[in-house]
Amino acid sequence: MRRLLLVLCAVLVGAAAPAVPVDYAADARSIETLVNANYAYLERFPGQRMPMTDKLRTEAAKISDEKGLVRYAERALNLLADHHAITGASLKDSWAVFPSYGDLWIERRGGQFVITAVRDGSPAVGAGVRRGDVLHAVDGQPTAAAVAAFWADLGTSGGGERDGYAARLLAAGRRDRPRLLTIGHPQARPRQLSLPNLYFLALVDRPVLQGSEVGPDLVIRFFDSLGQDATIAAFDLAMAKARPGQRVILDLTGTPSGGNTTVARAVLGWFVGKPTFYQVHNLPAEERKTGIARQWVEQVLPRAGKRHRGPVTVRVGRWTGSMGEGLAIGFAAIGARVEGERMAGLLGAIYDYRLEHSGKVIKFPTERLSAADGTPREKFVPEPIASTH
Repeated sequence: MRRLLLVLCAVLVGAAAPAVPVDYAADARSIETLVNANYAYLERFPGQRMPMTDKLRTEAAKISDEKGLVRYAERALNLLADHHAITGASLKDSWAVFPSYGDLWIERRGGQFVITAVRDGSPAVGAGVRRGDVLHAVDGQPTAAAVAAFWADLGTSGGGERDGYAARLLAAGRRDRPRLLTIGHPQARPRQLSLPNLYFLALVDRPVLQGSEVGPDLVIRFFDSLGQDATIAAFDLAMAKARPGQRVILDLTGTPSGGNTTVARAVLGWFVGKPTFYQVHNLPAEERKTGIARQWVEQVLPRAGKRHRGPVTVRVGRWTGSMGEGLAIGFAAIGARVEGERMAGLLGAIYDYRLEHSGKVIKFPTERLSAADGTPREKFVPEPIASTH
């Protein structure tokens, strides 16, 4: 009998504990709390709180699986109308991440949705879409109605810049299907265009950047590579060919996905002779929690054996995003000319937040970022491109 008990005890000790069901609903409900505690730009909303809706709170309580949680997280973050607030995971039919996978910058002007910028080399350019065109319809539905439906589906309404946000997502489309857009010149009959989603496009095998002589200048164009370590070595190699005193033009117009400060500081380091302030960070979450404000200034340091003393010009546009914008304001801080169109205006620096039960990640701006002179990064205005450049 004693031996039988010992065997039974051994079996019980060795048996795996029953799996605890993942509380997906708790993770869904936690998103509102995380945003209210950590989002850096709550002043954008009434009461300085996330504009959560009763409809989404009801949905949260019913989330029961991983797919549903990802879908819910996407919908909840859309309430922020912030292109820098995204999920770590996605679904095959998720909205395209913008501006990384968008080619039309759209703003609401009165009753029209005007295309104010078109991405170079994109399907939209190939179809003849140009700045000043009007987006009349999405999937056959008038744009204003489609935008209103986008917000109604989340239990809220649009208005102002929120409508521009929604229109840009609608025009970028869902990842698993082509886009059916009705676009017209102001004085011409609209055309219905079927444009491939940018997720469909074959990856082009291209370098992280390209340096070339254009007239008297050295032009270095970055191909959305500010987050790749290989960019540092490639930039160093390109800069090694710069002649003393030669003007260097850095083209950041194709950097919508941002990057990291290591690459940015490596690039800036070629153009400073001493430690130089280039970006101001502010962490509102700490002040909310403790009542004590936290702010610090980031410096760029000279790089040993790497210094260019000629003039530098930085070119930017709507597809200069996140760290590309940080690099631009950094160059402005050291006296370089930054020229082109308004940048993406992505808010702040994003942090990752891992949901407690499922481990799924959401990302949103947690630090406010400003130029060295205090100008918020998203409000930085470049100089117009000089006709002699």
